[in-house]
Amino acid sequence: MAASPGPAQISEELQIPASTVHAVLVRCRISRLSHIDRVTGEPIRRYEHDHPGSLLHVDVTKFGNIPDGGGWRYVGKQQGDRNRETTAKRTGKRRGYEPNVGTAFLHTVVDDHSRVAYVEICTDEKAVTAIGVLERAVAWFADRGVTVERVLSDNRSAYKSFAWRDACAGLGITHKRTRPYRPQTNGKIERFHRTLAEGWAYARFYRSDSERREALPGWVHFYNHHRRHSAIGAPPLTRLNNLPGHHT
Repeated sequence: MAASPGPAQISEELQIPASTVHAVLVRCRISRLSHIDRVTGEPIRRYEHDHPGSLLHVDVTKFGNIPDGGGWRYVGKQQGDRNRETTAKRTGKRRGYEPNVGTAFLHTVVDDHSRVAYVEICTDEKAVTAIGVLERAVAWFADRGVTVERVLSDNRSAYKSFAWRDACAGLGITHKRTRPYRPQTNGKIERFHRTLAEGWAYARFYRSDSERREALPGWVHFYNHHRRHSAIGAPPLTRLNNLPGHHT
């Protein structure tokens, strides 16, 4: 389906002033493209489940590992090249070889109501890994008085596998998948990934990948306990405070 036309196209096709088109769109609260589904042209409907555990969003985001000495983003290209040469020497590769420092797969779980997040760094995004993360996340939420009822994922292979289906059934969880070409359905976790990148992955200079990994638990604790979430006006964990069995 073709993308929805913009104000300029509407103005040209209807032969009315662009200012009139804009005024109508503003009045209907669909003047911003972020409020419109670019595939169907329909307004994006925001939603929030009414209690913790009603729906968990799950996904995987990837970050390149940091070479010894730090990445080029902070030390500059020349120093980054020297750092990569140092890593190549340490790993026994020939001089000038561009080492493959690998990829960190961050499996993320976000509660729809509270925005409380659970994160693990893994070496892959296979089904067995995703299942392990889900099981540990469900146990983590249970320790805080939250019973998980549903989980929403995208359509990557791990979440379409029979093993994932069986794992959800074994946990008593209903699995739902986002509609194809509708990434905004899982928008809360996509927004969390941007916050994760800005607040942890690229927030400061890390001298090594292990240093960045060691900083993750502290940042997740800050995000859940202390960082004011713009959508709810308070730190995410405050929405769990009135649940029986909750502890920090």
